[in-house]
Amino acid sequence: MAIQSLSPLASSLFGLLAIASLLLSFVMLGSRWLKNYLYAFAAESWVIAALSAAVGYYSGYSELYLIAALTLLFRGLLLPYLIWRIIQRLAVDREIHVILQPSSSLVVGALFVMFALSVSYRVAAVFHLELTVAVLALTVMLSMKLIGFLMLAVRHEAISQVLGLLVLENGIFLGSQILVPGMPLLIELVILFDLLIVVACFGVLVGYLVTHVGTTSSLELKRLVG
Repeated sequence: MAIQSLSPLASSLFGLLAIASLLLSFVMLGSRWLKNYLYAFAAESWVIAALSAAVGYYSGYSELYLIAALTLLFRGLLLPYLIWRIIQRLAVDREIHVILQPSSSLVVGALFVMFALSVSYRVAAVFHLELTVAVLALTVMLSMKLIGFLMLAVRHEAISQVLGLLVLENGIFLGSQILVPGMPLLIELVILFDLLIVVACFGVLVGYLVTHVGTTSSLELKRLVG
């Protein structure tokens, strides 16, 4: 699939789904309630699954239908369910200790989008893709990566941080679907199963924090410093 040869309908659909994913990242950034994070991540994963199916339809890569189904199953259903079980078991409702308030985080997130847009235009100009959906795909991908890093930096609940990591990875996955839809199927499957390993390790970490520290705040990990 050549980005330059996409029909206006395909470009508009890809752009709409990409923007919806970015807006759901802002929902996570602007809230302190862990269940809101989880619902937004699940919805974001469903949108990315729809994007994979749409790219598969318009590009002719039939393996993307399998990727879309696995994305919906693992990212949209299984991972949110596992994290929801952890939230229920720990009885943690919201983020208490934050460096930036949600309103300030939204402002910083908007600045990140502006920065990502500037970088994307420069990159697209190098490859003569200024008037294609590539600019939007790069902008959303970089913005979601930066928002994921921001969540890792300003949120201290272990659950918030693992969701920030998942948002970061969602951004990379979303961008790859539009920019390099022919990426080998095996690589994409490895990425999906790696997420299960991440969540499993996260569950072990949270269990350790609760058992030995009595909290799920990552600030208490400073006790491990020698």
